[in-house]
Amino acid sequence: MTEPLFSILIPTWNNLPFLQLCLKSIEKNSTYNHQILIFVNEGIDGTLDWVREAGYEYVYSEKNVGICWALNSLRPLVKTDYILYLNDDMYVCPMWDKYLWDEIETMPDNRFFLSGTMIQPRPFYSKGVIAPVSYGTTVETFEEERLLAEYDKLPQEDWLGATWPPNVVHRDLWDLVGGYSVEFSPGMYSDPDFSAKLWLAGVRRFKGVSKCRVYHFEQTSTGRTLTSSGRFRKNDGSGQFLLKYGMTSSTFMKYILHKGEPYTDEPVTDVLGLGRNLLRGRLKRLLYITRRVMAVELWKK
Repeated sequence: MTEPLFSILIPTWNNLPFLQLCLKSIEKNSTYNHQILIFVNEGIDGTLDWVREAGYEYVYSEKNVGICWALNSLRPLVKTDYILYLNDDMYVCPMWDKYLWDEIETMPDNRFFLSGTMIQPRPFYSKGVIAPVSYGTTVETFEEERLLAEYDKLPQEDWLGATWPPNVVHRDLWDLVGGYSVEFSPGMYSDPDFSAKLWLAGVRRFKGVSKCRVYHFEQTSTGRTLTSSGRFRKNDGSGQFLLKYGMTSSTFMKYILHKGEPYTDEPVTDVLGLGRNLLRGRLKRLLYITRRVMAVELWKK
């Protein structure tokens, strides 16, 4: 067996049928061999026992610790130069990894961040996603054969603004920025935060690779409200991003990453629009801090 090319990090939370389908697609549709690392949150649906019996490398948490802790906990197990983050409700299409690797081989250095292109069943705000195009929303309704016959015929081009999975980054860059920020746990806005950290570290190539395609069922764990260990609480990711960077996530995505726009090596920035939104972001940040302080004072009383 050849040496693995990517270390694929897959966090999962009581989502065994989708995880099994995801792993099946990797085995069936990959061009290269890869190291697969799974983080099992809770695993009370049989996931933990199944992963053990199947012989996958994994890390286990009795409680759901979210995305950020999960990804960072898998980092010590990584054996390859490239870390790839994949959701458990994604089905990778044929040669997905070859197209990513072909893109990597064109890079002059390791200072890049690549995303694959998602096909989703529901309408989506970003032009970097092929949507709405439905091949099913559950494992039972999944039209695998139809997807495999059509996925590469759906129109799309390379796009700017890589953030979400499937994404791949060199391990040196992952370590440089400290992985995913655990203050964003359980994970709201952790994707744009990771891209923002890479930007501050000097990365400028954020590319969505059109030919690398995955079907995303959109069975988001964040839509759930209860766990075996208590109520699931979302973090205030938008507010955290605003406090950390002094701008809204939408400003960063639109004016700095140009997310979803056709890819070019030198995107043109709307300087006036960026300036207006940075000013608006500072005002929002001041208002946000004021509200937080007032809330604390009320709580003390």
